[in-house]
Amino acid sequence: MPRATNNPASRKRRKKVLKRAKGFYGRSKSSIRNAVPKTERAGQFSYTHRRQRRREFRKLWITRINAAAREHGLSYSRFMHLLAEKNIDLDRKALAHLAFHDPDAFAAVVEHARA
Repeated sequence: MPRATNNPASRKRRKKVLKRAKGFYGRSKSSIRNAVPKTERAGQFSYTHRRQRRREFRKLWITRINAAAREHGLSYSRFMHLLAEKNIDLDRKALAHLAFHDPDAFAAVVEHARA
């Protein structure tokens, strides 16, 4: 009886790693010994940066809302407080979009919050 090996599964595993390593510099893209740790590390960075991207977008939205609110004589915190008092449920992403792309609509929101 012939000897059974794990060749198909191990080849599939290696091909999967090398596929993820496409675009890496030097031997890291072609040598399995170099590609495995590089792809693991790249995966860790990807995981971390997916979370950081959400933080960075929130910071950007707050900056844009603050800049637009100050044009109407309000600080960011005062503006958000007025929105909460008037039960205007617009999230920061929507407010930043209005402030950046439709300043007239943002001005209407500010006036409604002040009223």
